[in-house]
Amino acid sequence: MIIAETPRLRIRHLVADDAHFTCRLLNEPSFIENIADRGVRSAQDAVHYLADGPIKSYRQHGYGLFLVETSADAVALGFCGLLFREHLQETDIGFAFLPEFWGQGFAFEAASAVMHFGYRQLELPRIVGLVSAGNIASIKVLTRLGLQFEKVVALSPSNESVQLYA
Repeated sequence: MIIAETPRLRIRHLVADDAHFTCRLLNEPSFIENIADRGVRSAQDAVHYLADGPIKSYRQHGYGLFLVETSADAVALGFCGLLFREHLQETDIGFAFLPEFWGQGFAFEAASAVMHFGYRQLELPRIVGLVSAGNIASIKVLTRLGLQFEKVVALSPSNESVQLYA
């Protein structure tokens, strides 16, 4: 299911056939360093990750992580989506792209379209951005989206603190 399109991008629901790309993205050193190590090491692990994460979230919340691909030739670039953070009772805009696609405006373009979807289609009252203090590139995207630093929060009781932008 396509949730948004821009002149360069198509943003759609993730499906089991996206497992190989998911495995590659989740094992990028930048993903592990800035987001988390999800323990996905094979396509089979990725199928389980997709079923228990994004696909489950679509059913529960009507949104989740989405695949971002080029409009012209469906090349997968990364993920961008909305994540409900139970512990915080907040919806977070999240994004991650393969390094070869950094610096080309894809994160901002996709995040803008996903936020528009969240506010207009889903009628969410608020979307925040959660980011590690050292992730300067993501902080720049969040501020360009119009979000400003609000406070430091713990993602869950046992996790380290992250910055919340709203």
